[in-house]
Amino acid sequence: MVENRVRIHRDKLDFRTNEAYKALRTNIQFCGDDIKVISLTSCTPNEGKTSVSFNMATSFVDNGKRVVLIDADLRKSVLIGRYKVGKVENGLTHYLSGQNELEDIIYQTDIQNMDIVFCGSYSPNPAELLSNVRFENMINKLREKYDYVIIDTPPLGSVIDSAIVARVVDGVIIVIEANAISYRFAQNVKEQLEKADCRILGVVMNKVPMDKKKYYGKYYGKYYGKYYGTYGEEH
Repeated sequence: MVENRVRIHRDKLDFRTNEAYKALRTNIQFCGDDIKVISLTSCTPNEGKTSVSFNMATSFVDNGKRVVLIDADLRKSVLIGRYKVGKVENGLTHYLSGQNELEDIIYQTDIQNMDIVFCGSYSPNPAELLSNVRFENMINKLREKYDYVIIDTPPLGSVIDSAIVARVVDGVIIVIEANAISYRFAQNVKEQLEKADCRILGVVMNKVPMDKKKYYGKYYGKYYGKYYGTYGEEH
C-alpha cells in the first residue's frame, strides 16, 4: 500500500491539446498490449519531454488505467518544480543506491490511479545507477502492479542515460521540438536507440505552430514510423 502522498498542481489542457493526447494514447494502445513500459527522450533539453510524459500518463489514467510515472532524469529533473509538488523525501536515486526500498519511493498523487517515483537527490554517477540491476528489478515489479509505466529520461543528444533505460523498456518515444532540431540530429538519436536494441514507437512533434501541422507530420512520419500528432506552443 502506498503511504507517501503528494498534491499535483497542473494546468487544464485546452480542447485541442487534450484531443492530441487522446490520439497519442490510442496509437500507443494499437501498438499492442505487450507495450506497458514506455520511456520518453528528446535530442536536447527544453523540448517539452517532461510535459509530454506527464500528460501522456494522465491521459492513460483518464482512460481507466493504473499508471506510475518515473522521473529518471537524474541530472536535471524539472518534474517537482514544474508541478509544484513541494518537498519529497525519497526518490529513485535513494532506491538505486540501496538506501530505500521500492515502496518507500512510490508517491500516491491526488490524481486517482496515478503514482509517481521522483528522481531523488543529486547523484554524481547517474549512468552507473541506471545500469544497476536494481533498476531492472524495479521495472519488473512495477510492470506487474500497473497497466502502464511511463519513464521520463534525459535528452539522448546530451547524455547516454536514455539508451541505458531503453534496454529494459518495451518501447521509446522521441519528443522533438519543431523548428529547433535538425533531421540529422534526430536521426543520430534514433540510431543510438537502435543500438540499444530498443523498439522505437514513434515521434511526438512538440511546440508546433499549428499552421505548419501538416508539414511536420509528413516530414517526420516518413522517417520514424507512427506519427502521433502535434502539440501547441504552450507545451
